[in-house]
Amino acid sequence: MWKRDEQDSQFTKMIEARLSRRHFLSGTAAAGAGAFLAVNPVAKAVAATPKTSLLNFEAVPASTADTVVVPKGYRATPLISWGDPIFAGAPEFDQSGKQDSHTQARQFGDNTDGMSFFPISEARGVMAINNEYTNYEYLFDHKGEQMTADDVRKAQAAVGVTIVEVVLKDGQWQVDRSGQRNRRITANTPMMFTGPAAGHALLKTKADPAGIKPLGTFNNCSNGQTPWGTYLTCEENFDDFFGSSQKGEVSADQARYGISASPSDYKWHQHDERFDVLKHPNEANRFGWIVEIDPNDPNSTPVKRTALGRFKHENAALTLNKDGHAVVYLGDDERGEHLYKFVSKHRYQAGNDAANRRLLEEGTLYVARFDMNADLKGQGKWIELTFGKNGLTPENGFQDQAEVLIFARRAATQVGATTMDRPEWVAVHPDNKHVFCTLTNNKNRGKEGQPVGGPNPRAKNHYGQILRWMPLHGDHANDSFVWDLYLIAGNPAVHKSDLYAGSDNINAQNMFNSPDGLGFDQSGRLWILTDGNYSNKGDFAGQGNNQMLCGDPLTGEIRRFLTGPIACEITGLAFSPDYKTMFVGVQHPGEEGAPSHFPDGGDTKPRSTIMMITRDDGGVIGA
Repeated sequence: MWKRDEQDSQFTKMIEARLSRRHFLSGTAAAGAGAFLAVNPVAKAVAATPKTSLLNFEAVPASTADTVVVPKGYRATPLISWGDPIFAGAPEFDQSGKQDSHTQARQFGDNTDGMSFFPISEARGVMAINNEYTNYEYLFDHKGEQMTADDVRKAQAAVGVTIVEVVLKDGQWQVDRSGQRNRRITANTPMMFTGPAAGHALLKTKADPAGIKPLGTFNNCSNGQTPWGTYLTCEENFDDFFGSSQKGEVSADQARYGISASPSDYKWHQHDERFDVLKHPNEANRFGWIVEIDPNDPNSTPVKRTALGRFKHENAALTLNKDGHAVVYLGDDERGEHLYKFVSKHRYQAGNDAANRRLLEEGTLYVARFDMNADLKGQGKWIELTFGKNGLTPENGFQDQAEVLIFARRAATQVGATTMDRPEWVAVHPDNKHVFCTLTNNKNRGKEGQPVGGPNPRAKNHYGQILRWMPLHGDHANDSFVWDLYLIAGNPAVHKSDLYAGSDNINAQNMFNSPDGLGFDQSGRLWILTDGNYSNKGDFAGQGNNQMLCGDPLTGEIRRFLTGPIACEITGLAFSPDYKTMFVGVQHPGEEGAPSHFPDGGDTKPRSTIMMITRDDGGVIGA
């Protein structure tokens, strides 16, 4: 067996050879899958179908305008913005920032992120939409400088999840403020733990001595959707909301998740004691989970699924394996963290949603290690994270399975998982054989503990890449897979010949940085959403505002489909059942005081907004 440093060197050679700008995605039919198909000939069946591109729209140029730009023949229309009422009789948004917590609890939350559409009928549906965090410079008239107890409650009411019914009227979807399913789930909504960690000592607090009834969810990044009709929301940078006004130290495990005893910028700990990490150290352990929500039952209790592990969850890509097991792919969005997979213990039962809604209670969590074989072809292993196996023992600091899951990051390090360049959204191709994952960026790549190589081929990676793999024999429960990189983002206008220019399918017309959101439509178009540097200067010159692109997984072609307003992130992706409306989120326009007034214009405050993208001729998006 090769030593790790020897493997890293070989990884780099493999990437340079296979993914060089001269050879990667050369432009021939199905060349986009070329390197991957060479690794595993079984996948050639996928590339044998279409010989023409899936991308039937006119690409848009990069933009620095304070608006959403879409291709010719398309239009972009707001559906709902932060502060819009979601209940009949709720107050309209007030630009002053003086509305109280009770008002915010009846309005659409801030900083929209992942979302899903659940159809009820042809003309009615319910949308579950994440509200990740808040921008105090716009949320409050005092910009967060003089926080009161109600200000904290207002901020807590602006995060979490918004569930709202939508109706189709005159060919356009609209929010129904009288919808029976309309609901806000916030940082103070009662929830339940299930799975191996439920009731564990590390989850017990003074307010919940049984350790089974956590309160609230926040920093909800992306999402997942289950075949049994539930919504999966993902708790990501929960550490931002914890702090202390006292002096003290936190444990190494807390520090690994970014928890510190210094004052939090959000200042919740000043008026809500449970966020004081020195007074209630276990409270932080109650966040960083996947939360399952029934969007059709406004009286249901959201459930935190501890079997899926605790880390900074980006999204939850669920697929049903051919043997009926539910498989969930999970990224941990932090530099040098890991990529995970969960396989349910029990199998999906068609027509038995009562049983299916317990599928995520029990199962096995794995973490990925990326290697190669003697022919320099990418291969990998899923390493089981089960107490008593792979060194997860008392001798190495683990007392039971609950600790393995609560401190999944430490467990991943213990078993030798590959450190990654911020694994964010994962998406499973409609063929259910191929899986893609955005690796957004990583300024720490190349430093100690994060060697250059494998799926992370560049030091100080500020552009990102998209990873692709296929499980052995098309079996998502198998612990082996083959992999390559679908693309390497870059700037060929600044970097001429190295990997910082990007792979060969990246050019001056479609270049971008920091791929983040990712999703497929029913035809297999790969939609790529960015959350990167929008300075339009230096290494990012010519790339403009954040954007959405569309990729053909077979040919490797990439076209820019949409550009967002100033300082925003483009995030969140859902479609109407007929795929004639795309819902996409514009998060934090005008971040940190940038001169945006989206979507209302004039001198108005910028507001995160869900946009609806439609074709003028009423056709399918992208077709």
